[in-house]
Amino acid sequence: MAIRVLPFTLAAILLLLCIPFVFASPPLNSTSTHTLSVTYCPSSMPCTRSLWDIIRSCAATLFACTWTAIHPNVPGMKEGRVVIFCRRLFIMVLALIAPELMITWATIQFGSARTTAKAFNEVIDAQPHRTRNDHPDIEMSSLLSKSSTSDESNDSGRNVTEWTTTHGFFAWMGGFMLYCDDEPRAPLTPDELKHFVGEGYVDMPDIDEADIESRSKSDALSKLAAILQLVWFVLQLIARYIQNLPTTLLEIDTMAIVTLACIAYFWWFHKPKDVRRPYPVHWKKNKADPPALHTLTYEKENPEFSLDDWHDYLIILIYPMRSLMGTCVTISRCAVRQHRIPSLGGYDDKERHDGNHVFTLVLGCVSGVIYGGLHCLGWNSLFLGYRELMLWRAASIVMMFASLLFLLIFGLVIVTNYSVHDSWPVKFPVAIVFFVYVIARITLIVLILLSLRSQYPGIYETVVWDRFLPHF
Repeated sequence: MAIRVLPFTLAAILLLLCIPFVFASPPLNSTSTHTLSVTYCPSSMPCTRSLWDIIRSCAATLFACTWTAIHPNVPGMKEGRVVIFCRRLFIMVLALIAPELMITWATIQFGSARTTAKAFNEVIDAQPHRTRNDHPDIEMSSLLSKSSTSDESNDSGRNVTEWTTTHGFFAWMGGFMLYCDDEPRAPLTPDELKHFVGEGYVDMPDIDEADIESRSKSDALSKLAAILQLVWFVLQLIARYIQNLPTTLLEIDTMAIVTLACIAYFWWFHKPKDVRRPYPVHWKKNKADPPALHTLTYEKENPEFSLDDWHDYLIILIYPMRSLMGTCVTISRCAVRQHRIPSLGGYDDKERHDGNHVFTLVLGCVSGVIYGGLHCLGWNSLFLGYRELMLWRAASIVMMFASLLFLLIFGLVIVTNYSVHDSWPVKFPVAIVFFVYVIARITLIVLILLSLRSQYPGIYETVVWDRFLPHF
Protein backbone atom coordinates (compact mmCIF):
# COMPACT_ATOMS: atom_id res chain seq x y z
CA MET A 1 0.00 0.00 0.00
CA ALA A 2 2.81 2.37 0.85
CA ILE A 3 4.37 1.95 -2.63
CA ARG A 4 1.09 2.75 -4.35
CA VAL A 5 0.48 5.79 -2.16
CA LEU A 6 4.01 7.23 -2.53
CA PRO A 7 3.58 8.74 -6.05
CA PHE A 8 0.34 10.48 -5.01
CA THR A 9 2.07 11.73 -1.86
CA LEU A 10 4.95 13.25 -3.81
CA ALA A 11 2.55 14.80 -6.33
CA ALA A 12 0.46 16.34 -3.55
CA ILE A 13 3.55 17.74 -1.84
CA LEU A 14 4.85 19.33 -5.04
CA LEU A 15 1.43 20.76 -5.87
CA LEU A 16 0.96 22.25 -2.43
CA LEU A 17 4.44 23.73 -2.47
CA CYS A 18 3.76 25.52 -5.74
CA ILE A 19 0.12 26.62 -5.70
CA PRO A 20 0.18 28.86 -2.60
CA PHE A 21 3.29 30.67 -3.76
CA VAL A 22 1.87 31.24 -7.25
CA PHE A 23 -1.40 32.71 -5.98
CA ALA A 24 0.28 34.70 -3.21
CA SER A 25 3.30 35.93 -5.15
CA PRO A 26 3.58 39.69 -5.83
CA PRO A 27 3.48 41.19 -9.31
CA LEU A 28 6.61 40.87 -11.45
CA ASN A 29 7.29 44.60 -11.35
CA SER A 30 7.00 44.74 -7.54
CA THR A 31 10.28 45.46 -5.75
CA SER A 32 9.13 46.14 -2.20
CA THR A 33 7.41 44.36 0.61
CA HIS A 34 4.33 46.09 1.97
CA THR A 35 3.64 46.37 5.65
CA LEU A 36 0.67 47.74 7.52
CA SER A 37 0.71 51.10 9.20
CA VAL A 38 -0.78 51.10 12.68
CA THR A 39 -1.72 54.75 12.30
CA TYR A 40 -4.67 53.87 10.09
CA CYS A 41 -8.01 53.97 11.84
CA PRO A 42 -10.78 52.03 10.08
CA SER A 43 -13.44 54.16 11.78
CA SER A 44 -12.52 57.06 9.50
CA MET A 45 -14.15 55.32 6.56
CA PRO A 46 -17.52 53.60 6.29
CA CYS A 47 -17.07 49.97 7.34
CA THR A 48 -19.54 47.33 6.36
CA ARG A 49 -18.22 44.73 8.81
CA SER A 50 -16.41 45.08 12.09
CA LEU A 51 -13.54 43.20 13.67
CA TRP A 52 -15.95 41.41 15.98
CA ASP A 53 -17.93 40.22 12.95
CA ILE A 54 -14.78 38.61 11.59
CA ILE A 55 -13.92 36.98 14.92
CA ARG A 56 -17.50 35.82 15.43
CA SER A 57 -17.67 34.24 11.96
CA CYS A 58 -14.36 32.40 12.37
CA ALA A 59 -15.18 31.24 15.90
CA ALA A 60 -18.59 29.92 14.83
CA THR A 61 -17.06 28.05 11.91
CA LEU A 62 -14.26 26.55 14.02
CA PHE A 63 -16.60 25.46 16.78
CA ALA A 64 -19.23 24.03 14.46
CA CYS A 65 -16.76 22.01 12.39
CA THR A 66 -14.40 20.75 15.09
CA TRP A 67 -17.10 20.03 17.67
CA THR A 68 -19.13 18.13 15.07
CA ALA A 69 -16.15 16.25 13.63
CA ILE A 70 -14.82 14.96 16.97
CA HIS A 71 -16.09 11.48 17.88
CA PRO A 72 -14.85 10.70 21.41
CA ASN A 73 -14.53 7.24 22.91
CA VAL A 74 -16.96 5.80 25.44
CA PRO A 75 -16.43 7.58 28.80
CA GLY A 76 -16.40 6.01 32.23
CA MET A 77 -19.84 5.02 33.48
CA LYS A 78 -19.45 7.04 36.68
CA GLU A 79 -18.01 10.14 35.03
CA GLY A 80 -20.22 13.22 35.12
CA ARG A 81 -21.23 15.56 32.34
CA VAL A 82 -18.68 18.18 33.36
CA VAL A 83 -15.79 15.73 33.11
CA ILE A 84 -17.01 14.45 29.73
CA PHE A 85 -17.47 18.00 28.45
CA CYS A 86 -13.99 19.06 29.61
CA ARG A 87 -12.39 16.02 27.98
CA ARG A 88 -14.11 16.74 24.69
CA LEU A 89 -13.15 20.40 24.97
CA PHE A 90 -9.54 19.31 25.46
CA ILE A 91 -9.72 17.20 22.29
CA MET A 92 -11.21 20.16 20.42
CA VAL A 93 -8.31 22.36 21.56
CA LEU A 94 -5.91 19.73 20.25
CA ALA A 95 -7.81 19.78 16.96
CA LEU A 96 -7.38 23.55 16.76
CA ILE A 97 -3.66 23.40 17.57
CA ALA A 98 -2.70 20.35 15.49
CA PRO A 99 -5.59 19.39 13.19
CA GLU A 100 -3.41 17.03 11.14
CA LEU A 101 -3.09 14.78 14.20
CA MET A 102 -6.88 14.45 14.23
CA ILE A 103 -6.60 12.99 10.74
CA THR A 104 -4.03 10.40 11.80
CA TRP A 105 -6.14 9.50 14.83
CA ALA A 106 -9.31 9.10 12.76
CA THR A 107 -7.49 7.18 10.03
CA ILE A 108 -5.89 4.60 12.33
CA GLN A 109 -9.22 4.13 14.11
CA PHE A 110 -10.95 3.55 10.79
CA GLY A 111 -8.30 1.04 9.72
CA SER A 112 -8.55 -0.86 13.00
CA ALA A 113 -12.36 -0.87 12.86
CA ARG A 114 -12.46 -2.17 9.31
CA THR A 115 -9.91 -4.89 10.05
CA THR A 116 -11.86 -5.99 13.14
CA ALA A 117 -15.14 -6.13 11.22
CA LYS A 118 -13.55 -8.28 8.52
CA ALA A 119 -12.06 -10.62 11.10
CA PHE A 120 -15.39 -11.22 12.85
CA ASN A 121 -17.24 -11.62 9.55
CA GLU A 122 -14.73 -14.20 8.33
CA VAL A 123 -15.42 -16.22 11.46
CA ILE A 124 -19.18 -15.89 11.06
CA ASP A 125 -19.07 -16.89 7.37
CA ALA A 126 -16.59 -19.74 7.82
CA GLN A 127 -18.15 -21.40 10.85
CA PRO A 128 -20.91 -23.42 9.12
CA HIS A 129 -18.53 -24.77 6.47
CA ARG A 130 -15.12 -25.27 8.12
CA THR A 131 -13.79 -27.52 10.77
CA ARG A 132 -10.86 -27.38 13.11
CA ASN A 133 -8.54 -28.98 10.51
CA ASP A 134 -9.11 -26.66 7.55
CA HIS A 135 -9.41 -23.31 9.32
CA PRO A 136 -6.09 -21.47 9.80
CA ASP A 137 -7.11 -20.01 13.14
CA ILE A 138 -8.41 -22.64 15.52
CA GLU A 139 -9.46 -20.14 18.14
CA MET A 140 -11.37 -18.01 15.65
CA SER A 141 -13.03 -21.04 14.00
CA SER A 142 -14.52 -22.05 17.32
CA LEU A 143 -15.71 -18.52 18.06
CA LEU A 144 -19.39 -19.23 17.54
CA SER A 145 -19.60 -22.96 18.23
CA LYS A 146 -18.53 -22.67 21.86
CA SER A 147 -20.66 -19.65 22.56
CA SER A 148 -23.72 -21.20 20.91
CA THR A 149 -23.50 -24.43 22.88
CA SER A 150 -22.78 -22.85 26.26
CA ASP A 151 -26.39 -22.09 27.16
CA GLU A 152 -28.78 -24.45 25.38
CA SER A 153 -31.84 -22.75 26.81
CA ASN A 154 -30.93 -19.26 25.55
CA ASP A 155 -28.54 -19.60 22.62
CA SER A 156 -30.10 -22.30 20.46
CA GLY A 157 -31.13 -20.97 17.07
CA ARG A 158 -29.74 -17.51 17.70
CA ASN A 159 -28.65 -15.61 14.57
CA VAL A 160 -25.39 -13.71 14.79
CA THR A 161 -25.49 -10.24 13.24
CA GLU A 162 -22.92 -9.50 10.56
CA TRP A 163 -20.37 -6.98 11.72
CA THR A 164 -19.94 -3.64 9.97
CA THR A 165 -17.35 -0.91 10.31
CA THR A 166 -19.63 0.63 12.92
CA HIS A 167 -19.27 -2.55 15.00
CA GLY A 168 -15.50 -2.30 14.64
CA PHE A 169 -15.53 1.31 15.80
CA PHE A 170 -17.79 0.41 18.70
CA ALA A 171 -15.47 -2.40 19.80
CA TRP A 172 -12.34 -0.24 19.69
CA MET A 173 -13.92 2.76 21.42
CA GLY A 174 -14.62 0.75 24.57
CA GLY A 175 -18.12 -0.34 23.64
CA PHE A 176 -17.95 -3.82 25.18
CA MET A 177 -17.58 -3.88 28.96
CA LEU A 178 -16.72 -7.12 30.77
CA TYR A 179 -18.87 -7.79 33.83
CA CYS A 180 -17.78 -10.21 36.54
CA ASP A 181 -20.32 -10.97 39.29
CA ASP A 182 -22.51 -8.16 37.91
CA GLU A 183 -19.73 -5.63 38.48
CA PRO A 184 -17.94 -3.77 35.65
CA ARG A 185 -14.38 -5.01 35.25
CA ALA A 186 -12.79 -3.32 32.21
CA PRO A 187 -13.47 -2.63 28.52
CA LEU A 188 -12.49 -5.46 26.21
CA THR A 189 -10.34 -5.14 23.13
CA PRO A 190 -11.63 -6.97 20.04
CA ASP A 191 -8.87 -9.58 20.45
CA GLU A 192 -9.89 -10.23 24.04
CA LEU A 193 -13.54 -10.43 23.03
CA LYS A 194 -12.77 -13.00 20.33
CA HIS A 195 -10.68 -15.05 22.72
CA PHE A 196 -13.29 -15.11 25.49
CA VAL A 197 -16.12 -15.90 23.08
CA GLY A 198 -14.04 -18.60 21.44
CA GLU A 199 -13.39 -20.24 24.78
CA GLY A 200 -17.05 -19.97 25.74
CA TYR A 201 -16.40 -17.70 28.71
CA VAL A 202 -18.80 -15.02 27.39
CA ASP A 203 -21.58 -14.93 24.84
CA MET A 204 -21.16 -13.40 21.42
CA PRO A 205 -22.60 -9.84 21.67
CA ASP A 206 -25.93 -9.77 19.86
CA ILE A 207 -26.12 -6.14 18.80
CA ASP A 208 -26.80 -4.85 15.30
CA GLU A 209 -25.84 -1.56 13.71
CA ALA A 210 -29.21 0.02 14.46
CA ASP A 211 -28.79 -0.69 18.17
CA ILE A 212 -25.35 0.91 18.12
CA GLU A 213 -26.68 3.95 16.29
CA SER A 214 -29.43 4.27 18.88
CA ARG A 215 -26.74 4.67 21.54
CA SER A 216 -25.13 7.45 19.49
CA LYS A 217 -26.09 11.06 20.19
CA SER A 218 -25.33 12.28 16.69
CA ASP A 219 -28.21 14.06 14.98
CA ALA A 220 -28.76 15.34 11.47
CA LEU A 221 -29.63 18.87 12.63
CA SER A 222 -26.22 19.57 14.18
CA LYS A 223 -24.48 18.15 11.12
CA LEU A 224 -26.62 20.29 8.82
CA ALA A 225 -25.86 23.41 10.86
CA ALA A 226 -22.13 22.72 10.68
CA ILE A 227 -22.27 22.11 6.93
CA LEU A 228 -24.22 25.32 6.30
CA GLN A 229 -21.81 27.35 8.42
CA LEU A 230 -18.83 25.86 6.58
CA VAL A 231 -20.36 26.41 3.14
CA TRP A 232 -21.19 30.03 3.96
CA PHE A 233 -17.66 30.65 5.25
CA VAL A 234 -16.01 29.14 2.16
CA LEU A 235 -18.33 31.04 -0.20
CA GLN A 236 -17.36 34.29 1.49
CA LEU A 237 -13.64 33.58 1.05
CA ILE A 238 -14.10 32.65 -2.61
CA ALA A 239 -16.19 35.75 -3.25
CA ARG A 240 -13.62 37.98 -1.54
CA TYR A 241 -10.89 36.52 -3.75
CA ILE A 242 -12.95 37.12 -6.90
CA GLN A 243 -13.66 40.73 -5.92
CA ASN A 244 -10.00 41.33 -4.92
CA LEU A 245 -10.83 41.89 -1.26
CA PRO A 246 -8.12 41.03 1.28
CA THR A 247 -8.53 38.21 3.81
CA THR A 248 -7.37 38.23 7.42
CA LEU A 249 -4.82 35.82 8.81
CA LEU A 250 -7.49 34.50 11.16
CA GLU A 251 -9.67 33.54 8.21
CA ILE A 252 -6.75 31.78 6.52
CA ASP A 253 -6.03 29.78 9.67
CA THR A 254 -9.72 28.94 10.06
CA MET A 255 -9.88 27.69 6.48
CA ALA A 256 -6.85 25.45 7.07
CA ILE A 257 -8.28 23.97 10.27
CA VAL A 258 -11.75 23.24 8.91
CA THR A 259 -10.26 21.68 5.78
CA LEU A 260 -8.44 19.08 7.85
CA ALA A 261 -11.45 18.69 10.16
CA CYS A 262 -13.54 17.67 7.17
CA ILE A 263 -10.97 15.02 6.24
CA ALA A 264 -11.05 13.63 9.78
CA TYR A 265 -14.86 13.61 9.73
CA PHE A 266 -14.75 11.54 6.53
CA TRP A 267 -12.88 8.74 8.33
CA TRP A 268 -15.17 9.02 11.39
CA PHE A 269 -18.37 9.01 9.36
CA HIS A 270 -19.42 5.51 10.54
CA LYS A 271 -18.17 5.90 14.11
CA PRO A 272 -20.86 6.23 16.81
CA LYS A 273 -20.79 9.62 18.47
CA ASP A 274 -21.18 10.52 22.15
CA VAL A 275 -22.00 6.98 23.31
CA ARG A 276 -22.39 7.15 27.09
CA ARG A 277 -22.91 3.49 28.04
CA PRO A 278 -21.04 0.38 26.86
CA TYR A 279 -22.66 -2.92 25.96
CA PRO A 280 -22.42 -5.40 28.89
CA VAL A 281 -20.60 -8.69 28.31
CA HIS A 282 -21.11 -11.02 31.29
CA TRP A 283 -18.54 -13.59 32.38
CA LYS A 284 -19.90 -17.13 32.82
CA LYS A 285 -18.90 -18.32 36.27
CA ASN A 286 -19.75 -21.93 35.46
CA LYS A 287 -17.12 -22.05 32.71
CA ALA A 288 -14.00 -20.71 34.41
CA ASP A 289 -12.79 -18.26 36.98
CA PRO A 290 -12.62 -14.62 35.87
CA PRO A 291 -9.26 -13.34 34.65
CA ALA A 292 -6.80 -12.31 37.31
CA LEU A 293 -6.61 -8.66 38.17
CA HIS A 294 -4.44 -6.42 35.98
CA THR A 295 -4.32 -8.98 33.16
CA LEU A 296 -6.72 -7.27 30.75
CA THR A 297 -5.32 -4.66 28.39
CA TYR A 298 -7.15 -1.68 29.84
CA GLU A 299 -6.36 -2.71 33.42
CA LYS A 300 -2.62 -2.18 33.02
CA GLU A 301 -1.28 1.33 33.51
CA ASN A 302 1.62 2.39 31.34
CA PRO A 303 4.93 2.45 33.27
CA GLU A 304 5.66 5.99 32.09
CA PHE A 305 2.99 7.32 34.45
CA SER A 306 5.02 6.13 37.42
CA LEU A 307 7.47 9.00 36.71
CA ASP A 308 10.37 7.04 38.17
CA ASP A 309 12.90 8.35 35.63
CA TRP A 310 13.41 11.88 34.39
CA HIS A 311 12.69 10.95 30.78
CA ASP A 312 9.21 9.75 31.82
CA TYR A 313 8.27 13.40 32.16
CA LEU A 314 9.20 13.94 28.51
CA ILE A 315 7.15 10.93 27.45
CA ILE A 316 4.13 12.22 29.36
CA LEU A 317 4.61 15.63 27.74
CA ILE A 318 4.49 14.25 24.21
CA TYR A 319 2.09 11.37 24.84
CA PRO A 320 -0.89 13.17 23.23
CA MET A 321 1.11 13.43 20.02
CA ARG A 322 2.16 9.77 20.21
CA SER A 323 -1.42 8.65 20.82
CA LEU A 324 -2.93 10.81 18.07
CA MET A 325 -0.29 9.67 15.59
CA GLY A 326 -1.31 6.05 16.13
CA THR A 327 2.10 4.90 17.38
CA CYS A 328 1.21 4.08 20.98
CA VAL A 329 -1.91 3.91 23.17
CA THR A 330 -1.01 5.35 26.57
CA ILE A 331 -3.17 4.01 29.40
CA SER A 332 -3.30 6.38 32.36
CA ARG A 333 -4.15 5.62 35.96
CA CYS A 334 -7.33 7.65 35.64
CA ALA A 335 -8.53 5.53 32.70
CA VAL A 336 -7.93 2.31 34.66
CA ARG A 337 -9.74 3.66 37.69
CA GLN A 338 -12.77 4.85 35.66
CA HIS A 339 -13.05 1.54 33.71
CA ARG A 340 -12.66 3.17 30.31
CA ILE A 341 -10.22 3.17 27.44
CA PRO A 342 -7.79 6.08 26.98
CA SER A 343 -9.48 9.19 25.65
CA LEU A 344 -6.87 9.42 22.87
CA GLY A 345 -6.80 5.67 22.12
CA GLY A 346 -9.26 3.37 20.42
CA TYR A 347 -7.11 1.54 17.85
CA ASP A 348 -4.74 -1.38 17.42
CA ASP A 349 -1.14 -0.38 18.21
CA LYS A 350 0.43 -3.85 18.21
CA GLU A 351 1.39 -4.12 14.54
CA ARG A 352 2.99 -0.74 13.93
CA HIS A 353 4.46 -1.73 10.56
CA ASP A 354 1.25 -2.96 8.95
CA GLY A 355 -0.59 -1.32 6.08
CA ASN A 356 -2.92 0.67 8.32
CA HIS A 357 -0.07 2.36 10.18
CA VAL A 358 1.91 3.06 7.02
CA PHE A 359 -1.10 4.62 5.32
CA THR A 360 -1.89 6.63 8.46
CA LEU A 361 1.67 7.93 8.63
CA VAL A 362 1.72 9.00 4.98
CA LEU A 363 -1.71 10.63 5.15
CA GLY A 364 -0.81 12.45 8.37
CA CYS A 365 2.36 13.88 6.87
CA VAL A 366 0.54 14.93 3.70
CA SER A 367 -2.07 16.62 5.90
CA GLY A 368 0.71 18.51 7.68
CA VAL A 369 2.04 19.72 4.34
CA ILE A 370 -1.47 20.80 3.35
CA TYR A 371 -1.90 22.64 6.64
CA GLY A 372 1.36 24.53 6.28
CA GLY A 373 0.76 25.12 2.57
CA LEU A 374 -2.62 26.74 3.22
CA HIS A 375 -0.96 29.16 5.63
CA CYS A 376 1.38 30.13 2.79
CA LEU A 377 -1.64 31.80 1.20
CA GLY A 378 -0.84 34.66 3.58
CA TRP A 379 2.66 34.94 2.10
CA ASN A 380 2.14 38.54 1.01
CA SER A 381 -0.49 39.65 3.51
CA LEU A 382 -0.04 43.01 5.15
CA PHE A 383 1.65 42.81 8.55
CA LEU A 384 2.55 45.33 11.22
CA GLY A 385 6.20 45.10 10.24
CA TYR A 386 8.77 43.25 8.17
CA ARG A 387 9.72 41.04 11.13
CA GLU A 388 6.16 39.73 11.49
CA LEU A 389 6.03 39.05 7.76
CA MET A 390 9.19 36.94 7.83
CA LEU A 391 8.06 35.08 10.96
CA TRP A 392 4.81 34.09 9.24
CA ARG A 393 6.64 32.82 6.19
CA ALA A 394 9.20 30.92 8.24
CA ALA A 395 6.58 29.33 10.51
CA SER A 396 4.49 28.20 7.54
CA ILE A 397 7.50 26.58 5.88
CA VAL A 398 8.65 24.97 9.15
CA MET A 399 5.26 23.31 9.64
CA MET A 400 5.41 21.82 6.15
CA PHE A 401 8.94 20.50 6.50
CA ALA A 402 8.36 19.23 10.05
CA SER A 403 5.74 16.88 8.61
CA LEU A 404 8.23 15.69 6.02
CA LEU A 405 10.79 15.05 8.76
CA PHE A 406 8.25 12.96 10.67
CA LEU A 407 7.66 10.97 7.48
CA LEU A 408 11.40 10.48 7.01
CA ILE A 409 12.05 9.35 10.59
CA PHE A 410 9.20 6.89 10.87
CA GLY A 411 9.70 5.80 7.27
CA LEU A 412 13.24 4.73 8.11
CA VAL A 413 11.90 2.85 11.13
CA ILE A 414 9.42 0.97 8.95
CA VAL A 415 11.81 0.27 6.06
CA THR A 416 14.66 -0.91 8.27
CA ASN A 417 12.25 -2.84 10.53
CA TYR A 418 13.83 -1.21 13.56
CA SER A 419 12.62 -3.41 16.41
CA VAL A 420 13.53 -0.99 19.21
CA HIS A 421 11.89 2.05 17.64
CA ASP A 422 10.80 3.28 21.05
CA SER A 423 14.42 3.83 22.09
CA TRP A 424 16.22 7.16 22.22
CA PRO A 425 17.60 7.13 18.62
CA VAL A 426 13.99 7.66 17.57
CA LYS A 427 12.53 9.43 20.60
CA PHE A 428 15.12 12.22 20.62
CA PRO A 429 14.72 13.44 17.00
CA VAL A 430 10.94 13.06 17.23
CA ALA A 431 10.91 15.20 20.38
CA ILE A 432 13.06 17.85 18.68
CA VAL A 433 10.87 17.99 15.57
CA PHE A 434 7.77 18.10 17.73
CA PHE A 435 9.23 20.97 19.78
CA VAL A 436 10.10 22.93 16.62
CA TYR A 437 6.61 22.31 15.24
CA VAL A 438 5.00 23.56 18.45
CA ILE A 439 7.13 26.72 18.35
CA ALA A 440 6.10 27.34 14.73
CA ARG A 441 2.44 26.80 15.55
CA ILE A 442 2.60 29.12 18.57
CA THR A 443 4.29 31.72 16.37
CA LEU A 444 1.41 31.64 13.92
CA ILE A 445 -1.14 31.96 16.71
CA VAL A 446 0.68 34.95 18.18
CA LEU A 447 0.93 36.62 14.77
CA ILE A 448 -2.78 36.06 14.19
CA LEU A 449 -3.60 37.73 17.49
CA LEU A 450 -1.23 40.63 16.78
CA SER A 451 -2.78 41.17 13.36
CA LEU A 452 -6.13 41.89 14.98
CA ARG A 453 -4.78 45.16 16.37
CA SER A 454 -4.85 46.89 13.01
CA GLN A 455 -6.19 45.75 9.66
CA TYR A 456 -5.95 46.84 6.03
CA PRO A 457 -8.90 49.04 4.95
CA GLY A 458 -10.22 46.47 2.48
CA ILE A 459 -10.56 43.90 5.26
CA TYR A 460 -13.67 45.66 6.55
CA GLU A 461 -15.39 45.71 3.18
CA THR A 462 -17.95 42.99 2.65
CA VAL A 463 -18.70 41.10 -0.52
CA VAL A 464 -21.09 42.81 -2.93
CA TRP A 465 -23.23 39.82 -3.84
CA ASP A 466 -25.20 41.80 -6.44
CA ARG A 467 -22.18 41.67 -8.73
CA PHE A 468 -22.67 37.93 -9.17
CA LEU A 469 -26.24 38.41 -10.37
CA PRO A 470 -26.83 38.84 -14.10
CA HIS A 471 -27.92 42.37 -15.11
CA PHE A 472 -30.26 42.91 -18.03
